[in-house]
Amino acid sequence: MKEPMKETAKKTQLKLDPEQVDRALNTLPTALRALSHGLDHIGVAVPSLREGLTLYRDLLGLPLVEEETVDYDGVKVAILELGGGGLLELLEPSNPDSPVAKFIAKRGGGVHHIALRVPDCVAAIRAAEAAGLEMIDRKPRQGAHGKMIAFVHPRSSGGVLLELCERRQ
Repeated sequence: MKEPMKETAKKTQLKLDPEQVDRALNTLPTALRALSHGLDHIGVAVPSLREGLTLYRDLLGLPLVEEETVDYDGVKVAILELGGGGLLELLEPSNPDSPVAKFIAKRGGGVHHIALRVPDCVAAIRAAEAAGLEMIDRKPRQGAHGKMIAFVHPRSSGGVLLELCERRQ
């Protein structure tokens, strides 16, 4: 007898396990760590931007920087300031087949990825590949907020989806 399907819509919670983050960052090779300029943003999957903004902007007081749609990734994005130069990126699926929609269906809302700021995304990809990390993106592509991005597969980064993120001037 089959078990009933789990409910796919869960309440959005910020789930950040410090040990998992440490493991992910410790897997980064020295060359890639040297290229990293620290945290760019934390990506949080939310079923609804409206509800996410109610929590992070209205209740917690984080200033909204911008909202946009990234068609390639099938997401609507709201970018908020965390302070200290870091950002919080709320991700609402705009396409039921998008990676964020699948993430929410499987795990519910929560931390989707951690983005490291790099000065040169191409060089960071090369350093990651040379160190044996599995890249989802073998070359940079356009992300939200005018950034060039590439993702490191969680299989090679301690179970955390890492984004290499180059801010364009």
